[in-house]
Amino acid sequence: MEKIFAKLNKSQSEAVRQTEGPVLILAGAGSGKTTTIVSRLAYLIEQVGIPASNTLTLTFTNKAAKEMRERALAMMEQSAYPPLLCTFHKFGLLFLKFHIHLLNRENNFVVIDTDDKKKIIKKINADLQIPLVASEISRYKNSLMSPDDAYKQAEIFHYQQIAKVYEEYENYLQENNLVDFDDLISLTYKLLERNPDLAHKTSLKYQYIMVDEYQDTNELQLKLIQKLCSAHRNICVVGDDDQSIYGWRGAHIRNIMEFDQDFAGASVFKLEENYRSREPILKVANALIEHNRSRLGKTLVATRGKGENVAILNSHDENEEARKIAQQIHKLLDSGVPAQDIAVLYRVNVLSRSIEEGLNRAGVAYKLVGGLRFYDRAEIKDLISYLRVITNHHDDFSLKRILNKPKRGLGKASIDKLELAAHAKGCSFYEFIKNAAFEELDELVKKKNAATLKTFIENIEEVARVSEEATYSFIDVLEDTFRLKTIYAGTPEEDEKILNMDEFYGLFRDFIKNQPEASLDEFLNELTLQSEQDQVEGESIYMMSIHASKGLEFSHVFLIGMEEGFLPLNGEGSDLEEERRLGYVAFTRAKETLTLSHVGSRFYKGRRTELQKSRFFNEAGLCEGSLILEKNTAFKKGDLVRHKIFGTGRVLGVSKSGREFKLNINFAGTKREILASFVEKL
Repeated sequence: MEKIFAKLNKSQSEAVRQTEGPVLILAGAGSGKTTTIVSRLAYLIEQVGIPASNTLTLTFTNKAAKEMRERALAMMEQSAYPPLLCTFHKFGLLFLKFHIHLLNRENNFVVIDTDDKKKIIKKINADLQIPLVASEISRYKNSLMSPDDAYKQAEIFHYQQIAKVYEEYENYLQENNLVDFDDLISLTYKLLERNPDLAHKTSLKYQYIMVDEYQDTNELQLKLIQKLCSAHRNICVVGDDDQSIYGWRGAHIRNIMEFDQDFAGASVFKLEENYRSREPILKVANALIEHNRSRLGKTLVATRGKGENVAILNSHDENEEARKIAQQIHKLLDSGVPAQDIAVLYRVNVLSRSIEEGLNRAGVAYKLVGGLRFYDRAEIKDLISYLRVITNHHDDFSLKRILNKPKRGLGKASIDKLELAAHAKGCSFYEFIKNAAFEELDELVKKKNAATLKTFIENIEEVARVSEEATYSFIDVLEDTFRLKTIYAGTPEEDEKILNMDEFYGLFRDFIKNQPEASLDEFLNELTLQSEQDQVEGESIYMMSIHASKGLEFSHVFLIGMEEGFLPLNGEGSDLEEERRLGYVAFTRAKETLTLSHVGSRFYKGRRTELQKSRFFNEAGLCEGSLILEKNTAFKKGDLVRHKIFGTGRVLGVSKSGREFKLNINFAGTKREILASFVEKL
């Protein structure tokens, strides 16, 4: 008991002890949110006597899940069955492995990443904007819309085309036994919705559910949580309405704001003691966020005492800004501050360019979080494609990628012919090559290439057998059989590519070493679930967007782009309250010092633009001047709204009308312009 409560304050202890019924823990930035949630989990298991297997704790990143798991286990005696603590997507993956057969799907499916998704869409229709189509498909799935639903809702031809691509994309995934990220949650929900007995059984299994970062949940995740709680009311959510910054990707701040409506009789605990930031940093963060109206309300209190005042960096342009920041970082490094304790944050990614150049000139090593990920490099994608084909021979998408890597004399035309022939026979690419007679292959490709293809199939099957029998040595057999490093022989980037491949091979061996019983497809699915924040490690300062920084902390933070138009962003669809929350998140990443930087002009979108200092300086109490007063809107393009006369509609656009906001809304085919204050968001 002492181990669990020793480091908890009064509010945290009360939240930990409230084990029954719905519980909302409003946890301000740096207020010991993780300590509280892992202590509550340990208390349930160690003191209340709840079997670990009857608990489920959900979060959003692998990094957070790993940290929470380690800290929770450290508070508990050895448990025969550790608690399930994972991301929403990992839970979906595990659930589908057991139950996807109820949807007439095989459980040896492979999870594809965003890059794979875009390539499949491009193959279906290269004329459309691929990122837009990918985003719309994601929206459809998170709204539980079938391709038929999407087609019926489409008001213009362009969206009818997207609905058609969605239909073909879904067919492709099913034919190749693939699932995408959105499927991990949407298919899990569909299974629970269509099978009430399974939903009841699953809810009885997980009798105590906790959700971290609840302000980041979307509508579908709320529905999933409600299904998981259908047999009981023991749901505890932890979050901060002031850190809800993912509205643009579907997160609903209403989930945390209206928790007591979704789960009646909820107990609410506020964690307001901040253990991260010095008092001056919290003073400006509190002042800024108090301007928001849509919040439950709390004020962070510093426990670490006074420190340096928040610094304001004024520069003529982005080059002077980069030079000044590089100089200040050099001073910090020279004084002994570890590089990884320093971060440069920005609202929009384009602002990183000038700082990168400034740091390069100053010889300061940096890591760009959210840049080209290790797993997105071509050589790593090739390796992953080999592993996918070995674990699932019928993955046509991956097979096409590797069929001529290393070169086997097969051009695009030959591969297209083979694919058409397979399609005509109604079988997978792999099956066709394996079962076709030499004479049949000779008609499609050159004779020597037909023999090469047959050898390739034999090699795949041989390596697949090794993967089942001796997983640790599998990588050596893979390289010896296919000589994958020869793909880049003689190229300018040969050394770098081979270093990356060796890094991947080492990663695989390390995974198997730590999990000897793990299978190849488990390794693949773990890779796909990696997130941007999983990159944060090593000896360099960090540069990242404010969105990527959420959940992290640094001793010294530089926030650039504190100008109107950058922070806050303004224009169609912008939400001033969410922009303030972004500012609040950025401020509260800092432990010791916070430097806010603004410039007089920036070179942006091909021309130099004069800029105005951000209103947030004023709102945070950092400078005097006239406050920019205006009504703000929480509405954005795509939102569903309800009007008391016209009913339900979808927002097509947002524009200013004096001090109000005007919404262009489609009410079942009839478009009207309505002031924002006359509708409510659904």
